[in-house]
Amino acid sequence: MLLRSLSAELGQPACGNCRDGEPLDFAVRMAFQPIVDAANRSIYAYEALVRGEDGSGAAAVLARVRPQQMYRFDQTCRVQAIATAAQLGLRTRLSINFIPNAVYEPATCIRLTLKAAEHFGVPTGALIFELSESERIADLPKVVRILRDYAQRGFLTAIDDFGAGHSGLNLLADFQPHLLKLDMALIRGIDGSAARRHIVGGIVAMAAQLGCRILAEGVETPAEYRALRALGIDLYQGYLFARPALEALPEISEAQWDALEHAG
Repeated sequence: MLLRSLSAELGQPACGNCRDGEPLDFAVRMAFQPIVDAANRSIYAYEALVRGEDGSGAAAVLARVRPQQMYRFDQTCRVQAIATAAQLGLRTRLSINFIPNAVYEPATCIRLTLKAAEHFGVPTGALIFELSESERIADLPKVVRILRDYAQRGFLTAIDDFGAGHSGLNLLADFQPHLLKLDMALIRGIDGSAARRHIVGGIVAMAAQLGCRILAEGVETPAEYRALRALGIDLYQGYLFARPALEALPEISEAQWDALEHAG
C-alpha cells in the first residue's frame, strides 16, 4: 500500500504503533470538497474525505476499520490525501481529518505526514488538521497537546462540528484553533430561525475575540447563505457550492458565484 511504499521510499519508518499494528486489508481513495471564501470568490481549501475503493462513503469505510488497524488507517488516510491532492494539482490548502486516538505521540506520528508533504511539494502551512467536536473526547489534555504540537509545526488547525458535542467550549478555552467549523445542525434553516441566528451571531463574536475564523459547513440553500453572510461569515462548505468529487478538485465558476449572489 501507499503508506508502506512511501515510508520505504523516503527512508522514514512509520511510527511504532503504525508499523506494528494490524495492516489494512482494503484500499481507500479520496474525495475532495471545496471550502470557499465568499469575500473574494476563491477556494480557501479542499477537505479530503475518505472513500472506499468502490467509491463508498466514509461511514462504510470506517465500519471496516478494526481497533488494531486505527493507527495504520489514520496514517494511510493522511498520506493518501496529500498524494492524491498533489497529483491533481492542488494549489491551495488541504484539510485532513485526524483521529486523536490514533495519535500515540504527536512528534513521532507526524513524521510521515511531514515527509509526505515534502515529497509531494505541499507546504506545511497549507495543511489543515481537523478534529471533530462531535466525537467524545476521553482525554482532553492529550487532544490539546496534539493540537498545540501541530500548530507549533506550522500546520493550521480546525475544530469540526463545533456546537454538536459536549467538550467544545472546554477545548476552546484551552486551545484556540485557526478555524471553527459550525455544526450543520446550527446552519439548517437559519434563515427562518431567529434563535439560530442569535446563537451563531454569538459564536461569531466570540471567535473574533479569540482570533478564530468561522467556517459554515453544510450550507445547502441560497437563503441560508444570505443569512450567514449577514452575520459576517466568509468561509463556507456545502452542497450549495459543490458536492464532494472522487479524486477531483471541484472548481467554482464566476457564473456560479453570480447566480448565487442574485438568487431569490
